[in-house]
Amino acid sequence: MHECCNYDERYTRRDFLTRTTLGLGAATLASLINPVSAIARMGDDPDRGVLGQPHFLPKVRRVIYLLQSGAPSQLDLFDYKPSLARYHGQELPVSVRGMQRLTGMTAGQKNFPMVRSPFAFAQRGDSGSWVSELMPYTAQVVDELCFIRSMHTDAINHDPAITFLQSGSQQPGRPSMGSWLSWGLGSDNANLPSFVVLVTKDKMGQPLYSRLWGNGFLPSRHQGMQFRGGKDPVLYLTNPPGVNNSDRARHIAYLRKLQELQLDKLQDPEIEAKIAQYEMAFRMQTSVPEVMDLSDEPESTYELYGEDARNPGTFAANCLLARRLTEKGVRFVQLYHQGWDHHGGLPAAIRTQCRETDQASAALIRDLKQRGMLDDTLVIWGGEFGRTVYSQGKLTETSFGRDHHPRCFTLWMAGGGVRKGFTYGETDELGYNVVRDPVHIHDFQATVLHLLGIDHERLTFRHQGRRYRLTDVHGNVVQGVLA
Repeated sequence: MHECCNYDERYTRRDFLTRTTLGLGAATLASLINPVSAIARMGDDPDRGVLGQPHFLPKVRRVIYLLQSGAPSQLDLFDYKPSLARYHGQELPVSVRGMQRLTGMTAGQKNFPMVRSPFAFAQRGDSGSWVSELMPYTAQVVDELCFIRSMHTDAINHDPAITFLQSGSQQPGRPSMGSWLSWGLGSDNANLPSFVVLVTKDKMGQPLYSRLWGNGFLPSRHQGMQFRGGKDPVLYLTNPPGVNNSDRARHIAYLRKLQELQLDKLQDPEIEAKIAQYEMAFRMQTSVPEVMDLSDEPESTYELYGEDARNPGTFAANCLLARRLTEKGVRFVQLYHQGWDHHGGLPAAIRTQCRETDQASAALIRDLKQRGMLDDTLVIWGGEFGRTVYSQGKLTETSFGRDHHPRCFTLWMAGGGVRKGFTYGETDELGYNVVRDPVHIHDFQATVLHLLGIDHERLTFRHQGRRYRLTDVHGNVVQGVLA
């Protein structure tokens, strides 16, 4: 006999106490143990999120995160270090490097020659922000950007670093940032997921695992939904041959009845999540084709984003799709673009990466602004850590590589609540250590939540005997970047 069928025969005292948590007294106790979770149970609209409303007035309603997987070299893009021209080819002083651990790729090197950037920098806009020649389109929107040059992280290798950036822990299994926001704030559109993931197609680089946008221990309905370019943007969404929407609607209705019977017997909240996911999939059969249909976009849109925007699945097309998704009420859109891991051949490889991403990233800022959406949207651009000032491998006149560098890197933000045309933090003259206003990954995460009206210390979930949060056990809002 199936285990759910003989459940009553194995009904224990623990089961009884578990099921009586639906009572008023137990609900009161639950609210004392974990107030946020209690709100989730008492709410009658799961699309609103467990908070019901933000902790305080939010500056933004939605986030578009342009994650550059592999770690772009801040020294060749945004963190201008003219002193390196004097020291080019010279050994990095031990006094600067200190006791920092190295990756296995450079730990065996006998020499650590410093490398100037081969690319020209210029101050752009009224803000005078330094930008490399590799980013001509980004240079045109610097007065909308807030650069943080003093980011630092705990991880030195890609997988733990990107996991840390996305989930607040180097160990897999925690909820991603988008999942936390979906769970806390819910959705502004019941016909689309609150958290959507877009990955640039046909790119090689560091692996991207679905756990990076996973829900961890949160209900599974809050995991990121990956949209793909092409005929079937969401896998298994379309009806099979011989099945129409009326058939599918009846199937969903009967499935709900069966799952509600199982829910009544087992009281497993994941059954509720499964019901919600089936029903969301049914609604998405109409909403997804609508948002993915770019036929209503004028020619000026493609002039803005570039010709790649006509090719579904490219970074440019995904930036355009991110704008369309946020217009429809999607809370968090995460873009991943691989290929920034330049251990060798950096001068040529980074040109390619910038050519693929620069115009569309800047276009997204312009597009949101002209539509009046930038004021309540937060756009983030950056990787999981930085690159070293010294060369990995042999330094030649035309080529070199840079290794992983967790001590400092640069990202930028734009939109509601952040200072425009502003640079926060500073690294030393060699670009190796932070010397002013350091920003840890958890500080960055706390700041993003703050802009959405969330106190990062109060959005918690009780799991395996302790309360978890995105920022784990520390993190402070970076007040200096707030408008």
